[in-house]
Amino acid sequence: MKIGITGTGSYLPSVVTKNVDFLEHEFLNDDGTSFNHSNEVIIQKFRSITGIEERRYATKDINTSNMAFFAAEKAIADAGIDKEELDYIIFAHNFGDVSEGKSQGDTLPSLATRVKHQLKINNPKCVAYDLMFGCPGWLEGVIQANAFIKSGIAKKCLVIGAETLSRVVDKHDRDSMIYSDGAGATIVESREDNGQILAHNSATYANGEAYFLFFGDSFSKQVDEDHRYIKMYGRKIYEFAITNVPLAMKECLDQSGVAISEVNKIFIHQANEKMDEAIIKRFYKLYNQEMPKGIMPMTIAKLGNSSVATIPTLFDMVKKGKVENQSISKGDVVIFASVGAGMNVNAIVYRV
Repeated sequence: MKIGITGTGSYLPSVVTKNVDFLEHEFLNDDGTSFNHSNEVIIQKFRSITGIEERRYATKDINTSNMAFFAAEKAIADAGIDKEELDYIIFAHNFGDVSEGKSQGDTLPSLATRVKHQLKINNPKCVAYDLMFGCPGWLEGVIQANAFIKSGIAKKCLVIGAETLSRVVDKHDRDSMIYSDGAGATIVESREDNGQILAHNSATYANGEAYFLFFGDSFSKQVDEDHRYIKMYGRKIYEFAITNVPLAMKECLDQSGVAISEVNKIFIHQANEKMDEAIIKRFYKLYNQEMPKGIMPMTIAKLGNSSVATIPTLFDMVKKGKVENQSISKGDVVIFASVGAGMNVNAIVYRV
């Protein structure tokens, strides 16, 4: 049974926010004190580390579930399937629908149910549920869809990754410049003529690592104490990622039976340009090889870090020729890999 991705779709919000748009922000240390450096220096250092020049934010009238619906419509059309044939809608996100200006995420009903409603799917046997697994959520959704189809309880699954991180960031935290909004969707099904998931690997590290990403107070003492924002221990995450992700990727590749020389592309969570490069270099070093040029497509410079949406969005764009000097062809072997809150790590080896 060949289980693979038969359709992809993505939605990129229309609001483009450039690094210069942060020049007037009041960035503070975690204790509320001011930095010794100017915002110009802070932004310059940020760009050199993350590679981010600009990011996309959703317009005020658009929520996470709306972006997911737009991406899902495209994926369904791309796969050429009847939406009524979907057995599962698996929606990976972390914060629900956070309306503009609100401090509380809305997950009642689930975002997967909202997407099913917007798609106007009548079939009650199409089961819709949300998945919270940090940034690796979309990948984990694909792994679950693969298991459902392999077991015989499903034939077609819609897997979505979407987030509006712009609404859960602390504007006084430098890390707020990393995050962005977006949505990516895929149809996973069994077809003789499609790609195939060759191997997968997942892990959760929660003995000391669980709270590397967390919800916390604003760095400004003037902000309402009841309002929480996404926070992270950047250095700890970097060290965790460059140690554990390459090992997870190697374990997955070895399990697949595919040689490292056969890998054509690596689609890694667009978290931080320097961190992603370090992960892939360490991965190849495990095989005593150098990282091949062009092996790692990147969109973070223009799209920022949209959490669960980064990989499905990137894959859709490369697949459709929308990333400069990057392409994939039928039969290519690619690796998907991600790391995020939990701390969770996962990987998939996939033949296109």
